Amino acid sequence: MGNRLIRPFILSAKVSHRGCSQGVERIVTDFAADFPFGRVPDKLIEHHGVYVPATSVRRICLRQADRIAAMKSLAGAAGDRKSIIAQMDGSMIPIVLIDFSQRDKRRNKTIFWKEAKVCVAYEQGSRTPVYGGTMGDVNAAGAILYAIVQRVGFCDATHVHGVGDGATWIADQFEQQFGTQHYYLIDFFHVCEYIAAAALALTSSSVEAASWLSEQKERLKVNRLDEVLAILGSKVEPETVKDEQAPVRKSLRYLSNRRHQLNYRDAIANGLPIGSGIVESAHKHVLQRRMKIAGGWRLENAERMMVLRIVKANGDWDRQAA
Repeated sequence: MGNRLIRPFILSAKVSHRGCSQGVERIVTDFAADFPFGRVPDKLIEHHGVYVPATSVRRICLRQADRIAAMKSLAGAAGDRKSIIAQMDGSMIPIVLIDFSQRDKRRNKTIFWKEAKVCVAYEQGSRTPVYGGTMGDVNAAGAILYAIVQRVGFCDATHVHGVGDGATWIADQFEQQFGTQHYYLIDFFHVCEYIAAAALALTSSSVEAASWLSEQKERLKVNRLDEVLAILGSKVEPETVKDEQAPVRKSLRYLSNRRHQLNYRDAIANGLPIGSGIVESAHKHVLQRRMKIAGGWRLENAERMMVLRIVKANGDWDRQAA
């Protein structure tokens, strides 16, 4: 190549002091949904030979998020799906509060963690999930869960197979949204964490603990829960022992209180998942990849970025973004 100057590809859309064209705003928003605002100008120059300052990047991205959020939901599949799998979970996002009464900018910010609720739904056998999410309360999360299940193709004949951890708000929302048309299953691996703690307390070595735990897992998978409860009940710690030092009691109580949500045998027989790995993965690649940042987000901006991330994850980008 020698010293020949390599000219970057320049978009036909032009940038001027009056603002960006629709095409450039589309590209800016695309980059800003994946990278910090301050890195986007370099990405634009590297890939398209277009320069947009970071302040404009931020303004364009947030404005597009507001526009997308105001649009009506895209139409879903025909409401004729026999079985839909749905999962919901929460993870923490750093939020910054600014005290404008403080003149010292080093002291006017407070970081706290707020739960972002993410849900995912897909037809049994499909590899195309639909995502949803909110920074709002549990009722807002339930409404979004219902909306994405509808988009997949929910109807009066649909059975919704819900999977999640033991948080009561998740099970309550499945009950509220789908009633008798759903069954909620506690994530198998979440249950096993409780039993694993009991295994360490009931055995004298890690090898014995692993063997004991394996036996209990097999019992749970074939709905022999009563046997597991009987074993735990015979070894439960005295009431004088605090819960923090009583893993057997905690495991026994956890399983007993959720015995109606542990039908792993039928789920396995029907080819339905017993783990909530899909929604846990969604937390990582839909939200945390972009939103777990050191400086934190203003709450309103966190909600906007969530909109953009979910639009991209759902493949709606070309239909909704500028």
